[in-house]
Amino acid sequence: MIMPGKKFLIICVCFLIMGCVSAQQQPYYTQYILNNFILNPALAGIQNYWDLKVSYRNQWVGLQGGPTTLYLTVNAPLGKTQYDYETPVTVADVRTKQSDAKQSLTEYSAPPAHSGLGFSILNDKTGPLNRIAAYGSYAYHIPVGHKTTLSMGVSLGVQEVNVDVNAVDFGQANPVDPAVLESGYLNKLEPDVNAGLWLSNTNFFLGLSAQQIVPVPINSVSDSTTSNGVTLLKGKLIPHTFFTAGYKISAGDNITILPSVMVSYVQPLPIGVDVNAKIEYQNLIWLGFSYRYKVGYAALLGVNISSTINLGYSYDYTTTPLNTVSNGTHEIVIGFIWRKKSKEVSQK
Repeated sequence: MIMPGKKFLIICVCFLIMGCVSAQQQPYYTQYILNNFILNPALAGIQNYWDLKVSYRNQWVGLQGGPTTLYLTVNAPLGKTQYDYETPVTVADVRTKQSDAKQSLTEYSAPPAHSGLGFSILNDKTGPLNRIAAYGSYAYHIPVGHKTTLSMGVSLGVQEVNVDVNAVDFGQANPVDPAVLESGYLNKLEPDVNAGLWLSNTNFFLGLSAQQIVPVPINSVSDSTTSNGVTLLKGKLIPHTFFTAGYKISAGDNITILPSVMVSYVQPLPIGVDVNAKIEYQNLIWLGFSYRYKVGYAALLGVNISSTINLGYSYDYTTTPLNTVSNGTHEIVIGFIWRKKSKEVSQK
């Protein structure tokens, strides 16, 4: 039987592994291109409709205690919107004819300055470790050219990192290790701040965002040694920086291609690079491919079920030694869009 002190050290090591193996403490999203708002608060209210996304990610299927992530986001513009256009990072209306879409792109001009609000909540679990976070976001969008918009946003929220003691067996004589209960992991809310910039028009987007801007300790032990003489590992939630870019290419009347890249940096870990391509047919269905440097590959598939509902699925295959004990990663994203009709907009 593993001694309680050693068991607590195992928990600490699990937390470090969660950060090192995934190259970040924050969750990883294969289909971030469907919901850039989850990475960058500057996209809150960038569109002229309410945009709600729900996602579930089951990472390293078959590996006991593998990461699972569930999130919900919603964002919308403030006030009366006088524009009726969607940027290329969102799903187009499947009822729109291709000729009308081309005319819209030709006549498009950047929307007037406006604000947007957003909300997100997520639950990220790895083994006995669980992180719950909730954020409110504000963004301001201003035209910086005839067809280009610059967006700035910030998210303020709270998060809680804890250990599920029911998932850790310390033996019948001591089912719950006092070192765990006194460590400060459990039931402790901490503030969190995210911020971002976003530059976009009908053809491209550039984004820069930072999460966990304010480093937060992950335990609150005042003395580095417990009563049983076990040395505790101290640490903190550290900032994460993301750079994203994409360019939309027309390949005829029915097909559009959106290559994109995401670069992530979490000191002192190596820089992470994701290269992606999304191919969409008639604003109805799309296929995608993603490569994450030295980590693995992913295949993506999506469909616009209607003008208000869209669905995306991805499967990741890792090229790391984890592929010997896991069966890949599944991620699903469901989107809901609600907007006023063009007639209603023109009557404002």
